Amino acid sequence: MTPHLPQLLGEIYRNESRLIFAALVRLLGDFDLAEDAMHDAFKTALEQWRKKGIPSNPRAWLVSTGRFKAIDLIRRQSKFDPLQAVHAEQMVAETVDPSSQVDQAIEDDMLRLIFTCCHPALSLDARTAMTMREVCDLTTEAIASAFLVTPATMAQRIVRAKAKIREAKIPFEVPPEHELPDRMDAVLQVIYLVFNEGYYTSSGGSAIRVDLSSEAIRLGRLLHTLLPEPEAAGLLGLMLLHESRRSARTTPTGDLILLEDQNRSLWDRHLIAEGLSLVAQAFSSKPAGPYALQAAIAALHAEAAHSDATDWAQIAGLYGLLLRIHPSPIIELNRAIAIAMHKGPEAGLRQIDAILERGELNSYHLAHSARAELCRKLGQIADARASWERALALAQQDPERRFIERKLSELGAASYPD
Repeated sequence: MTPHLPQLLGEIYRNESRLIFAALVRLLGDFDLAEDAMHDAFKTALEQWRKKGIPSNPRAWLVSTGRFKAIDLIRRQSKFDPLQAVHAEQMVAETVDPSSQVDQAIEDDMLRLIFTCCHPALSLDARTAMTMREVCDLTTEAIASAFLVTPATMAQRIVRAKAKIREAKIPFEVPPEHELPDRMDAVLQVIYLVFNEGYYTSSGGSAIRVDLSSEAIRLGRLLHTLLPEPEAAGLLGLMLLHESRRSARTTPTGDLILLEDQNRSLWDRHLIAEGLSLVAQAFSSKPAGPYALQAAIAALHAEAAHSDATDWAQIAGLYGLLLRIHPSPIIELNRAIAIAMHKGPEAGLRQIDAILERGELNSYHLAHSARAELCRKLGQIADARASWERALALAQQDPERRFIERKLSELGAASYPD
């Protein structure tokens, strides 16, 4: 008899369930069947471990039990579908008993799961939804909330993605070495998308979704452990350096605090030290990739004792390198802001106006916010007000709207002194 068995199983579920699920996906070849089988295995464990004691390898026991539960289910269904009987017997004959496998083989299944959910045959939306649901184990409701769709819409997106994996016969495997660079890009993109939605939410009443950023970091750590590629180190370092500033990014009431105004004593020095070490790893092989370059920029901010000590010249240079290998109007905007900090607001404003004239960021509120601040510094109050008002009209997040409203109020006070 084990008095604390429910607590023990709860802990195993929190720490091991995704590994168990990944192994069952490989053994059963079906996401939904694997999910049902895993839950059946935990239910069986609660009954059997009370009577027989805890097995020496609980994870392998749960995988093995889940597999047999799924085979039993298919055999029961075979009464109505003879093909299911054939399927069940093939599974018995072809699959290896998981209890005979070492833990490393089961851990490798998690890597296979990540690459399957992030397969380029799926759309980016589908990859993100599948990763958050099947790898991170977030609820459909939580994913829908993060990406501004209804739970029903998100559920359909996940169902379609699973159907695509099944119909396209996407293999449950880590890609061969020659395909790895391109496939890694898809995985890293999804992890960073999840992190960004948590670090800086696209809408709603809060600026931060800790559950999403924490889950992305956990996933980044897992990927870096299983596959320590330079860009995996770069992405993890980038996320940790951003995360180190979390407690300083908002007031107790949830209002935004700009980087230059943050209390740097609140920054997490342990996360910074780990992030800096990962940046060094990411630069261990040349040339540096886009995540390594972004991590290096974050490192320069982290190393500056105060805002005025920031090496803006080097940051502008790194954005220039990043722009060369990963062209993007948002990277161009960030480079323009760095140039403004290094060479003065007029130089930065010219760059931002050129971007906006091309029309690429006309609906991006941060571009208008950046322009407004540079106009304010140059004394162009009417232009600053117009840009702040445009930014306010585009902003979707409540803390950001409050921030812009304060800026407009300050602008009015500056324009009409007593």
